[in-house]
Amino acid sequence: MVPTATDTAAGTAPAPDPAPRPAPGRTLRGLLHRAGPALLGYTAVRLLGTLVLMKWAHLQRHGLWPLLANRWDSRWYTGIADHGYAASLDPSRFDACNLAFFPLYPVVVKAVAGVTPGSRATIGLLVAVGCSLLAAWGIYAVGEHLHGRRVGTVLAVLWGATPVAAVQWMGYTESLFTALVAWSLYAVLTDRWVTAGALCLLAGLTRPTGVALVAAVCVSAAVALWRLRRTGSAPMPLDPDRNRMRRIVLGAVLAPLGWLAYVGWVGVRLGRADGYFAVQRQWRNEWDGGKETLRALRATLVHQSHPQLYLVVVSLVLIMSVVLFLLCLSDHRSLPLLVFSGVLLVVVLGSGGVYFPRARFLLPGFPLLLPLALALAGTRRRTALLCLSVAALGSAYFGAYMLLTYRGAL
Repeated sequence: MVPTATDTAAGTAPAPDPAPRPAPGRTLRGLLHRAGPALLGYTAVRLLGTLVLMKWAHLQRHGLWPLLANRWDSRWYTGIADHGYAASLDPSRFDACNLAFFPLYPVVVKAVAGVTPGSRATIGLLVAVGCSLLAAWGIYAVGEHLHGRRVGTVLAVLWGATPVAAVQWMGYTESLFTALVAWSLYAVLTDRWVTAGALCLLAGLTRPTGVALVAAVCVSAAVALWRLRRTGSAPMPLDPDRNRMRRIVLGAVLAPLGWLAYVGWVGVRLGRADGYFAVQRQWRNEWDGGKETLRALRATLVHQSHPQLYLVVVSLVLIMSVVLFLLCLSDHRSLPLLVFSGVLLVVVLGSGGVYFPRARFLLPGFPLLLPLALALAGTRRRTALLCLSVAALGSAYFGAYMLLTYRGAL
């Protein structure tokens, strides 16, 4: 089925026709047509970042392709696509077990590489770029549904102009995961629960933070069921309310299956119930309630006299994300977005693992950008364009700095 124009944000309880007819402009083709400016703006921002990176890399005599397709986590994913997962966990080796990496992205890379020419690293990069466009489209769809076309367009462009947006066009999982998140949230907002659950299942096979999307879908489903039962009469066998309840329940059941399946499979593979969490501990990643985050924030912004620019920006992104979430709390129409953003922040900020990739971990949290998108969309067109251009230039500079000057992993 294709998305409909019903204004059925999560938690409302209208009784839709069992076979609703798509409203004009709400078919996938219509949505793509309406999203054209957003996709063009997003692509322009990312092309600017890539051109700046290419020029900077040329001056330093580096190649562009290795920077984007064959560094850090990209190598782990291509290694999984080439050789599969480890069969055991060596407790004496830290940061060495590929079971920490969820399987959907390397499976997609391997499948596409099996029918197309090119190395798996190149295919991984192309998959990420393609998924970034799907993500920008989904982000636009969410913004347009909640606040109109202009907000949707600004929201998609802002996502492409975040400080670490260069990762969106690298062989990483952020673009695939964000695409699944955006379209799953859009499906919840438009009362398409089975689609939302299926996409959430896939997101749970992509990144550990898929648990945030699981929470968003399941909490929204619970609220929708509660309101439906509270406001509706006793459903008859052919009552549309009964069919809607079944779809909501099915979506909520599907949502956690991907995340649970992979975590369970790792446990079986390692022969221990806490297998996945043991792997995370080997990567020095344990829940500590935010102690390590606060320690790193103080060290970077207070105690160090000359902190690295990259870590300063990561710290500012974390602080700004919390501020934006507090601003998002005033938007009562977007329960699934609030739950997803809140749980994502709790997971990322509450982790005791490494500090430097946390801005990247928050890239899928595009709902946090909604207050900025609303503010820019409410200004004059010239002012909005100026602000977005400044953001794009800053993102382009910092992306090149991140990949060519900062010496740590991302």
